[in-house]
Amino acid sequence: MMKKILFIAGISMAFVQCGKDSDPYLIKNGAVGNFSKEMKMKQVDSIFSNDSIVKLSSVKGAIGTQGEVEIYDKDGSKLLLLSPNDESSPDSEITNIQVFDPRYKTEKGLTPASTFKDVKANYTIDNIQTTINSVVVFLKDSDIYLTIDKKNLPEELRYNMDAKVEATQIPDEAKFKYFMIGWEPSSK
Repeated sequence: MMKKILFIAGISMAFVQCGKDSDPYLIKNGAVGNFSKEMKMKQVDSIFSNDSIVKLSSVKGAIGTQGEVEIYDKDGSKLLLLSPNDESSPDSEITNIQVFDPRYKTEKGLTPASTFKDVKANYTIDNIQTTINSVVVFLKDSDIYLTIDKKNLPEELRYNMDAKVEATQIPDEAKFKYFMIGWEPSSK
């Protein structure tokens, strides 16, 4: 019996130690720090227990973390904006995350403060979509998509909605307007 208790205690310590070694700012497919795409909105309070959570829900009488929330660190820096699949349910999965803080980084070192040069050096671009005021860059084999303001593009591309923007036309020094992570909700 004593061996069984020691074994369970050892396994528990291993899991606790693994959690302490994980980088709370690392972005990888399916996870942002200690937060993974399987987690629900109602779990945000416990995952970000040392941070401030600002509820942006427009749902009348919303309880808990229902609807969009912003996460701030204890110094008041905005970290993330979390958007659920279903604004009315605390059981909803997060489907979109906007990353604000440059401490959040991918395994290849991409952060919200990076430039398009960093994208081209480390990622394959899957697709570029043109919108009215920006272009959205989707990265191959990644949950990340980036929005770049058209003000960064050559003038002939800024005002033409039909122009197909190529990666070579986006200047290396272009900064990101939005650094986003998109997850498909799981099918139940």
